[in-house]
Amino acid sequence: MGLHSIFNLFMTPFNREAIKNGLFQKIAAEAERKGLIHLTSKAERQASWRKTLAENPNRDGSVWVFAYGSLLWNPAIHISEQIDAQLEGYHRDFTLRTYIGRGSKEQPGLVLGLEQGHSCRGRALRVADEHIESELDVLWSREMLASAYKPTWLPVQTGRAEPVYAIAFLMDTNYPHYVAHLSFEERCHDLAHGEGALGGAADYLFSTLEALQSLGIEDTLLERYARQVRKIQASG
Repeated sequence: MGLHSIFNLFMTPFNREAIKNGLFQKIAAEAERKGLIHLTSKAERQASWRKTLAENPNRDGSVWVFAYGSLLWNPAIHISEQIDAQLEGYHRDFTLRTYIGRGSKEQPGLVLGLEQGHSCRGRALRVADEHIESELDVLWSREMLASAYKPTWLPVQTGRAEPVYAIAFLMDTNYPHYVAHLSFEERCHDLAHGEGALGGAADYLFSTLEALQSLGIEDTLLERYARQVRKIQASG
């Protein structure tokens, strides 16, 4: 089946079932065949989340994930609790180029990563205790399909007396599609025009910003992106 045919099949919400049924993996496998991406194997992903789980620094064994982008509005995993959280030393920015999910070979899009510096407000999502292994398997099938991120336990501020450590997916700056060198204007162009199997890169931006605003979180950088992307779209 060709890549465009698979794309047409997948123009449905990117949800838990789509991940578990392997539809996104099929899209990614076709993209790998075309040289657009290098995928991790199922065994590599499982080894990664098992290693991460074994290093859990939370004394009560709870597993939290720091949501700063699409995990805010589409977590696709079973969570038992979520709380406001702030991660110090990192901020969200569009530094990961995508050729499948939110873009194409002809017109790549961009998605968010965590960059060093400043701070980042989001949510800490607690993975349901009784389903930790199965949910991490789903999460890794989504976030670690390629090796763009480095899953890392980091302390997040939640207002609780007991420290909370959450898994944060940090950018791997050695990843081939890491594009921090792009100018703001170039990023806005890719955000405005990128379209892939999961929809538009602009929709990803707008959905993230809407989720942040619903939580009372201000992100001046994303607001700046949104204003410029809307101008580009309006100009045709």
